[in-house]
Amino acid sequence: MPPAHSNWIAAAKLGLVSSTFSTIVSQLAAAQLGRDAAVDWMTVAAIPLRDGIIGAEPSWGAIIGGIAFHQWADFSWALVFFGLFGRWTADLRPLAILAVALPWAVFTSASEWFVLVPLFPFFQPIFTLQQPYWIGLLVHASSAVMYPLFVWLRFPFATAPHTSDVNVARAWAVGGVAIVAVLGSVAALGTLGHQLPWMGTDRAGDQDYMRHMSAHHRQGITLARLGADRAQDPELKALARLMVASQEGENRIFDAWWQSWFDTAMPACSTQELGEMPGYLSDAQLDEISNAKPDQFDATFVRLMSLHHAGAVRMADREWQGRGDMRLRIMAHAIRHQQQGEIALMNKVSGLDAVRQAVPNMFADNVNRADAGTR
Repeated sequence: MPPAHSNWIAAAKLGLVSSTFSTIVSQLAAAQLGRDAAVDWMTVAAIPLRDGIIGAEPSWGAIIGGIAFHQWADFSWALVFFGLFGRWTADLRPLAILAVALPWAVFTSASEWFVLVPLFPFFQPIFTLQQPYWIGLLVHASSAVMYPLFVWLRFPFATAPHTSDVNVARAWAVGGVAIVAVLGSVAALGTLGHQLPWMGTDRAGDQDYMRHMSAHHRQGITLARLGADRAQDPELKALARLMVASQEGENRIFDAWWQSWFDTAMPACSTQELGEMPGYLSDAQLDEISNAKPDQFDATFVRLMSLHHAGAVRMADREWQGRGDMRLRIMAHAIRHQQQGEIALMNKVSGLDAVRQAVPNMFADNVNRADAGTR
């Protein structure tokens, strides 16, 4: 049998492969879960590069920065798993590696979401409050499923023996390529207007939700652009830019899904529908924020945008608990978490308090429940 690399060298090779696979899968699968990949990469970039990297439209620098940071983190976790812990993991068989790697993905994603990002060493609350934990878990799992390749990668290229374990690892690599090919095909068809068909049991409910949330987002984008332009607090300005990017990305997904699923343009909401929509601001409220004096703008923005967000949270919560297409419900779950988190961010929640708020936000509409409890 040819000599094997050291565990550290093999772990580095595996880290490059698994992190790249995770990046590609995340990019290709994002839209199927109602995520704008560019916005998500920008949010990740804000962890090391801070709020200044956040734009109303994700820049290439923000996207590349987010991908690079993600790959560095995934690469580092692979080094820990097979290098630092190689005494226990390096000699495992492929399926045994997978059995350990999936719980490892739970541990690593939880470590980042609960501790490393919002607390020490990065002290960045945006990631945890804006993205529900399951997004990070899926990303880490997509990396961990490539860990069985270690059995093959521990040997120099083209010299690996033809043992049953190495053959399993080679077949695993072929499976990974096949997954990328399938996701790439689905993504390519999506860009051409051919999404996977609508799958739900409440077509009218999904249509109402998409129309209403799209209109709600359009007003939210208008408000957020005001905040990005006029807010005095730099953190609030950055958050407003993130709101613009997130909601514009979500509206693009709504439009793409609607066109493909229902084969028609999305009808506009009536004046009555807008007036009955939770959190949709009146003309008087829009005038109030438009005419707010500079020293009063930030407080007015936080108050009215919090009201607007609370309405979106209520709408998203209804969709999540409904009987619509699962992709739309998953997207609604993320919106519910995101907009509750942005209310917290507008109110300067950070550190351990950010984690304490983010956890229950994954499970319920706490904003409107809290408001109801104070009445």
